[in-house]
Amino acid sequence: MNNTTLRYKKPAQEWVEAFPIGNGKLGAMVFGRPFEERIQLNEESVWHGGPLQRDNVEALPNLPEIRRLLFAGQPDEAEKLAFQTMISTPEDLGPYQTLGELAIQFDREDQGEPSDYVRELDLATGVVSVHYEAGGVRFRRDSFASGPDGVIVYRLSADRQRRLFFTSTLSREEGTVSPLGSDTLVLQGQCGPEGVQYAAVLRIVCEGGRLSAEGNTIMISDADTATIYIAAATTFREADLLAVSEQKLNAAIAKGFEEVRRSHIAEHRGLFDRVALELRKAGDHPAEHESLPTDERLARFRNGDRESGLIELFFHFGRYLLLSSSRRGSLPANLQGIWNDSMTPPWESDFHTNINIQMNYWPAEVTNLAECHEPLFDYIDQLRVNGRRTAQAMYGARGFCVHHTSNLWADASITSRWLPAMFWPMGGAWLTLHMWEHYLYGGDIAFLRDRAYPAMRESALFFLDFMVQDPQGRWVTAPSVSPENSYRLPNGNEGALCAGPSMDTQMIRMLFEACLTALELLEESDEIASELRERLAGMPEQGIASNGTLMEWADEYEEPEPGHRHISHLFALHPADQITLEGTPALAAAARKTLERRLSHGGGHTGWSRAWIIHFWARLHDGEEAYANLAGLLDKSVHPNLFGDHPPFQIDANFGGTSAVAEMLLQSHAGIIELLPALPMAWPDGRVAGLRVRGGAETDIAWSEGQLSSAELRVTRDGAFRIRTAANWSIRCNDSVVSPSSDGSIVQVSVRAGDRITIHAHELNINLT
Repeated sequence: MNNTTLRYKKPAQEWVEAFPIGNGKLGAMVFGRPFEERIQLNEESVWHGGPLQRDNVEALPNLPEIRRLLFAGQPDEAEKLAFQTMISTPEDLGPYQTLGELAIQFDREDQGEPSDYVRELDLATGVVSVHYEAGGVRFRRDSFASGPDGVIVYRLSADRQRRLFFTSTLSREEGTVSPLGSDTLVLQGQCGPEGVQYAAVLRIVCEGGRLSAEGNTIMISDADTATIYIAAATTFREADLLAVSEQKLNAAIAKGFEEVRRSHIAEHRGLFDRVALELRKAGDHPAEHESLPTDERLARFRNGDRESGLIELFFHFGRYLLLSSSRRGSLPANLQGIWNDSMTPPWESDFHTNINIQMNYWPAEVTNLAECHEPLFDYIDQLRVNGRRTAQAMYGARGFCVHHTSNLWADASITSRWLPAMFWPMGGAWLTLHMWEHYLYGGDIAFLRDRAYPAMRESALFFLDFMVQDPQGRWVTAPSVSPENSYRLPNGNEGALCAGPSMDTQMIRMLFEACLTALELLEESDEIASELRERLAGMPEQGIASNGTLMEWADEYEEPEPGHRHISHLFALHPADQITLEGTPALAAAARKTLERRLSHGGGHTGWSRAWIIHFWARLHDGEEAYANLAGLLDKSVHPNLFGDHPPFQIDANFGGTSAVAEMLLQSHAGIIELLPALPMAWPDGRVAGLRVRGGAETDIAWSEGQLSSAELRVTRDGAFRIRTAANWSIRCNDSVVSPSSDGSIVQVSVRAGDRITIHAHELNINLT
């Protein structure tokens, strides 16, 4: 038994009870119903509609007047003009859609009701298994989405021969299904007049029995085993959809089920097994808890049984979802990862760039899934192409910009008519900073030179041109918003459109400083370096409001909604490192007061918001508040299958929750490695293995009675680490002793790739196992 398995004793009835499987490009939700099975299918590029050029050419000539109105304290008039001149046509983007449904109907004759039913998702293998007994026969099903072979596999078997009788029906609300021989169904269609064409091919291979096909259904009788293989493609990547799909099916079938399963598990475990986590406290009963169905564990947790194992499971589930929805060569994970059962999902199940897609990738580097980050970088490359056009057409600026949401076609324009979100040109800056983080963790200088710096530079160019000086002479963004909040001016005017929201300034500061640091690392010169330094010197400093909180805008305004779900002006605390406890104590205190005020007014009521709040508390080294909010996430923002809940389902809470647990145990921002910086009393004993730190090392940590026992850093690149130490620690780098330090000091260790740094607490002296 372990905390890497979701287990239930009943089939899924609702979609948010089913199990997700995926290989980045293909996904499915498996319900595990004994007699009326449902398998909902997805392919990453099934999006409605085609690429569009939507930028409003009236934006640029009206930009000066919009800015004048904002600086004159007339946001309502500025917003009216922005609506008239800046909104794109059409206003909205097409949605990500389901690929279709596979329904399996079983012959119930002489079987009776099932007994001894178990449904499991093994996160370590990526295999869903269902087994039960009916009519004296033991039935089993196994399903997974293979990365190596590019197919979804669903195998049915029984412990007695010739006991499989069922029909398989493939369908989609829009699309046609036709048989191809007696063992194959073909689903085809198009996602709107200008959208992609798609095709899915399903083939069944039986041992024993008979197959026949009619319409959208295959009938199977008297079979010993039956294996369903599904492949799919769209014209987003392929030209001959049927040929590509059939080639994958034929190759997988030729390998055989056991070999396809073996290679899938080997590849999956190669990613998943990099990190291990154990959290323990007095009174935990791991064996008892792990034997319980997951929905019962969740119910007990919500009723006060705060077992640590459920948090372990939730942590592992987030990593599983990332490696299942974002793989090399795929699109990045969207608002629902890759799993969506609707033709018109909430928020189009799109790519939201004002927190959501970024949060999806917060676990990638620290939890050792850096390869899963790469689809985001590929997507950024596409956004740059379209974002150049948007920057020039709307703002007369160089570089590229991205607004708050995008789609399959990497649209960079303004979307929707909801003002508090839409007029936000910061998406490109935040996304390119993910490339910078990838470099900080991995140290790939070629990646920095060839991909990260060019993207960051192009985003920086946009802001050099877009920013304007406000009446006080400060360089600010205008027009923009503080996502998705509003403010009240002293004259009573309220607005969302604004000049100089704090988040914008913080993000641009981080971007400009990253560009300058990158130039130093690359030992290159760039004509924009002096502009970046001058602009940094002229930007607003982060202000503290009269009530002691961080100011959300460049000037102090009243907040009509003090419990707003976004706390965007804490970007400087996380994911940036401009606010730290020791470096900026006054700002850290203001950040704490901001959190307390937001939460006291009902903030943190959505899954992703709660996940971000945990990171904030972790950065403030408050393990108890971090844990309380982590428990709150599981209490209020998790579905029965542990999917995150906005509500409705939104996957960023899963990714954010996983990243938050890592942040509580290990931090490496602002140039300092901190072990157990926000360890709560609820986890007095435990270990974590395989987490990564900026600077290049994999890290194992063990602790007992709330104190570090031992740690090891396995160095992956040349450099130096600064580690915050305690007085009772002894530190060695390979065979060399590092001079002991006083309590709370920083030790610097020069390292080369392959070195090992080991840390032991004298009085405990417990080695990692």
